[in-house]
Amino acid sequence: MQIEFVLFIVMISIFMVSCFMFKLPVGIAMVLAAVSGSLLGGYGIPIDQLIEGTFGYIDTILVIATAMIFMKVIQESGALHSLNYLIINKFYKRPVIMLMLLMLMVMFPGMISGSSTAAVLSSGAIVAPVFMTLGIPKDVTGAIIAIGGILGMTAPPVNVPAMIIGGGVDLPYVGFTVPLLLLTIPIAIFTVVYLGSKYVKDFDYNSIKDINVRTGEASQGGNYNLPIEERYGIKVYIPIILVLILMVLSKLLPTIVPDLGMPLIFAIGSIVGLFTGEKVNIIKTTKEAIKDALPVLGILMGVGMFIQIMTLTGVRGFIVINSLSLPSILLYLGIAIVIPAFGAVSAFGSASILGVPFVLALLGKNEIITTASLSLIASLGDLVPPTALAGMFAAQVVGEPNYVKVLKKCLVPSIAILVWGLLFIIFAKEIGTIIF
Repeated sequence: MQIEFVLFIVMISIFMVSCFMFKLPVGIAMVLAAVSGSLLGGYGIPIDQLIEGTFGYIDTILVIATAMIFMKVIQESGALHSLNYLIINKFYKRPVIMLMLLMLMVMFPGMISGSSTAAVLSSGAIVAPVFMTLGIPKDVTGAIIAIGGILGMTAPPVNVPAMIIGGGVDLPYVGFTVPLLLLTIPIAIFTVVYLGSKYVKDFDYNSIKDINVRTGEASQGGNYNLPIEERYGIKVYIPIILVLILMVLSKLLPTIVPDLGMPLIFAIGSIVGLFTGEKVNIIKTTKEAIKDALPVLGILMGVGMFIQIMTLTGVRGFIVINSLSLPSILLYLGIAIVIPAFGAVSAFGSASILGVPFVLALLGKNEIITTASLSLIASLGDLVPPTALAGMFAAQVVGEPNYVKVLKKCLVPSIAILVWGLLFIIFAKEIGTIIF
């Protein structure tokens, strides 16, 4: 038995025991697994390697931290709540379109932060009361929000699993926008229509127009967000519009508009958001944003250490070589089963440990398409028990004590995600030719 295989089994075992038996945070569990692998491999505790690994995803960490601050600012300024009200008020006569737009609202925080949890706990909590008032049951609402969270985590502009995989194979995070939109938007539309459309065929607009979309409770005065619209008008949406413009212009006119980088763009949007709506306590808001982001940032630091030690001890090369030798059928089967299963502990960990060798095994195809597709499949880990973060938090948001009921409703959309992702991988070369 090769020593690399033994090291891999030991590292994975310590990682899982730390998570499941001792209930340690995923980031800490990865650090312990990395140190154990280094000790067993005869390298002691290489501080320089561990520090280098910690900073391996510093760019991604900066993106997530600034994105979370931006999200909190526009939430406190009233922009998210006003947008929610605007969708309801303008599209209540077309309930299916309204459901689609509300689904995009659920996805939005995940799109800019790369975290399904952020999407579920912020915009998911805002939209959930509206879904339930429309007549959609709690467990179905929870499923819509959970799927929206993981699709938001996968959608552009910020896709952390894709960034992690790209970092492992020296693939810049460039050119992913269109593939990720094609992977996520159709599934988002299918999910919300499949799960919710039958409940909203006949509903009374008066039952939702008085919903306080900030708290989810009935508003005595009615039309809670109307005062915000009257006071600030389109001004309240300027931070969101500005961020989108800066992202798009740098891609369309690279010779005229320099690429500021997503951290700086989010920082500019956050500063502008302080003056466009409700008063925002920037110190308090920043503290809350960083507190919410810390679990994800800790995981990324742990992932960096884990990958660094895997590389140092030869485990990473061992996995890559053996992945390359797998027959196509076993390769696709491994992608469909192993990546989501390992993602139950951490979708980011699954992307780093398994996503990288699978991309290398698929080098004959379009790397951007395969990386984007693997990131979508890895995101399913947030719906896999026992952790099932997206499902568990969605159940809490809708007040469903048994999160398994929510997960059952997620089954069909999850299968659709898996099949859609695998189709993109199988036909990656052809899809890449059309897109690029």
